[in-house]
Amino acid sequence: MTDPRALYQEVILDHNKKPRNYGTLAHASHQAAGHNPLCGDHIDVALHLSGECIACIAFQGASCAICKASASMMTVAVKGKTRAEAETLIHEFTDMSTGKLDLSGDHHIGRLVVFAGIADLPVRVKCAILPWHTLHAALNAVESTSTEAELDPMHVTIGDA
Repeated sequence: MTDPRALYQEVILDHNKKPRNYGTLAHASHQAAGHNPLCGDHIDVALHLSGECIACIAFQGASCAICKASASMMTVAVKGKTRAEAETLIHEFTDMSTGKLDLSGDHHIGRLVVFAGIADLPVRVKCAILPWHTLHAALNAVESTSTEAELDPMHVTIGDA
């Protein structure tokens, strides 16, 4: 069996070196800028909704390897999904990253499970969550957000991560 830490490192390095969906998106219907004031990560997420489906998505910015890899995997995971499915993934990824998601239970995390160990690295949790937090802001017409802002008042505060 493959060591989960080795797989995590391999995935982070691959998505950092060759990020998927990196760049700008012409004619985006939704976009947001995210910032992590603790480490200085900045990320922009742009997407085009066709009805309720995420037809195209892209990101760009200056961030650490964990943030960039998380953003890259996020864009792959949500492309083609509905807004509701993306919101479910946002909440599940956030819960997983903070150790609140029971991975033995029912979830939609799939390959994103490589980030499960991030919960053991509290300083890096906000790096992994920033792209997801920014996607949530974009889907909800919030132009900018921070890891210190609430993701959803009824769900989780990223500042508690």
